[in-house]
Amino acid sequence: MDFAWIIGRVQRLLLSPASEWDAIAGEAADVQKIYMTYVGPLVIASALAAAIGFGLIGIGPFRFGMGAVLQMFVVQVVMGLVMVYVLAFIINALAPQFGATQDMGQAFKLAAYSPTASWVAGLVMILPALGILAALGGLYSLYLLYVGLPKLMKPAPDKAVVYIVAIIGVMIVVAVVMSAISSGMMPSMTPMMRPY
Repeated sequence: MDFAWIIGRVQRLLLSPASEWDAIAGEAADVQKIYMTYVGPLVIASALAAAIGFGLIGIGPFRFGMGAVLQMFVVQVVMGLVMVYVLAFIINALAPQFGATQDMGQAFKLAAYSPTASWVAGLVMILPALGILAALGGLYSLYLLYVGLPKLMKPAPDKAVVYIVAIIGVMIVVAVVMSAISSGMMPSMTPMMRPY
């Protein structure tokens, strides 16, 4: 695994997204490779930061036990990986409605790289009190989607914004459903005494 390549792509997406999306548009859409060399490491790093934060540091007197932390980590990784593919499917399925080119490979690349800011911001969850910064990463990921969508899916220029709004709307519904499913698998946070 080439960590220098991952860091370089992250930096370029965050600092010069337009030119990086141009580069991504011309790359092969190797789903397995993108999962193994980019999505997987970032999803795992983000979930690991949250697991450490909620397991070792917690919020005030509240933190998870180690079994619960492991369970939370696994659920977050699985859901993160699944959501990328679901997002790609939604992007591709909606494409014809907005004059876009239906291309699952391009849709997958868009779904795989647009959440970058969310995953990077998720690293701050090692200090759970800074969770608001993770939310800001989510907003920047929406901007990355906004910049990348016209370059990869090529919707009609007058329909690009509506296409993005439709994707976000469907993803909210999917996120609510998946959250309901995963909440049954997630442990509850309970107060634990800590030595001082």
